[in-house]
Amino acid sequence: MKNNILQLSPPQVWCNFHLLTQIPRPSGHEERIREFIAGFGKNLGLESIVDEAGNVIIRKPAVPGMENRKGVILQSHLDMVPQKNLDKLHDFATDPIETILDGDWVRADGTTLGADNGLGVAATMAVLESGSLLHGPLEALFTSNEESGMTGAFGLKPGRLKGEILLNLDSEDEGELFIGCAGGSNGTMSFRYREQPVPADCKGFMIKIIGLKGGHSGLDIHLGRGNANKIMNRILYHGHAHYGLLLASINGGSLSNAIPRESFAQVALPASRVQEFLNSLSIFIRTIIDELSAVEPTLNIEIVPATLPGSVIEECVFIRLLNALYACPNGVMRMSNDMAGLVETSNNLAIVKSGNGLVTVQMLLRSSVDSAKADLEIMIKSIFDLAGANPVFEGGYPGWKPDHTSQILKIMQGVYHTKFHKTPEIRAVHAGLECGILGSAYPDWEMISFGPTIRFPHSPDEKVSVSSVLKFWDFLIETLRNIPVK
Repeated sequence: MKNNILQLSPPQVWCNFHLLTQIPRPSGHEERIREFIAGFGKNLGLESIVDEAGNVIIRKPAVPGMENRKGVILQSHLDMVPQKNLDKLHDFATDPIETILDGDWVRADGTTLGADNGLGVAATMAVLESGSLLHGPLEALFTSNEESGMTGAFGLKPGRLKGEILLNLDSEDEGELFIGCAGGSNGTMSFRYREQPVPADCKGFMIKIIGLKGGHSGLDIHLGRGNANKIMNRILYHGHAHYGLLLASINGGSLSNAIPRESFAQVALPASRVQEFLNSLSIFIRTIIDELSAVEPTLNIEIVPATLPGSVIEECVFIRLLNALYACPNGVMRMSNDMAGLVETSNNLAIVKSGNGLVTVQMLLRSSVDSAKADLEIMIKSIFDLAGANPVFEGGYPGWKPDHTSQILKIMQGVYHTKFHKTPEIRAVHAGLECGILGSAYPDWEMISFGPTIRFPHSPDEKVSVSSVLKFWDFLIETLRNIPVK
């Protein structure tokens, strides 16, 4: 049932989060949220700046008696991932997010919630507007376009900020302090093709893959979930190798940092092989569903009659595409030797899309070891070079190397233990936190990332634990009280 999240505690955080849900803010369309946050700071009488990269910076002076504390930057990002269920009518550019209270969880109605990173933004807003919290000099850094390129973090100029400690509010497990993250790069492989006439006496079909869970391409990559592009390629390869299937168009996945949940392919089949193919495919589909049943119970694969396409992708390119996608690594490549349970290197085969004479394959590579990421790039480049594609890697960003000797880490461990009577876990994350990029521009910063418990970010199943938000808030304000002197 839909409930009023304004009734939840802490009210100052949930009130701000509700405001954020009413402002569309998908990556690349952040004009309204940027204007709102900058106006929020100005209305409080605080110095508010929008920099050249679209970041918003708001400065709040120390409260009396706290002027000698080290300066703190509270950092979160403005944008959210726009993902929705296939049957959900929602325009992320114009429509607000509908929130639902479900026990201890807040989720959205068939869309991503935007708790990633809206709750970090909301908590920072609550700190800025408070007249009672104890803190030293504060700067709030709201970065732009984190989810689709981290361009705000890349564009932040050295010397713009004055603080010495960065508290990144963009991790997703309450009770854990993150001190390292993976770097990444975006790969785009392009196949040029000519259209060729559909052979005589063919039938048209549409193949649909839906119902996968998807999820964050870093945080969820170790869960072994199905990848719609990989599954589709298995089916197309099977159909072409044994029954002469030809491809007219393909559209799989939508975001490089989300595990692809859906894929659609328009195909042509020789009429004389249709029944044989359908019989074979029903068995093949059952095999795939059985393989993934433990992690993908709602996977649905359909093939339905469709209008015969006017043309198909030339067969020689189709074969090269099939082989390259089959060979392309996807999922976890290596686990970390330094931190138990941490993925070191992975790849997400995120998007496969055709149109206007070009098949584009996009992927996001991640690794906490820069040399391993470079090695994976060469591996993938070699595969697509052999397939006659044009491979390009761009938008690379560095990882964040853990510092177990950090002063703020020791202080926050003590604060957490005193307040909650347990020791927080020290972790690194297989995701591209902005800390790696920001730390390269401000190498003397001490950095910690923490946040409330969020599950299934980057998917319509995204949800946040209500009780964890209260603990996150209490921990944040107590940390600010205990920032060391300069």
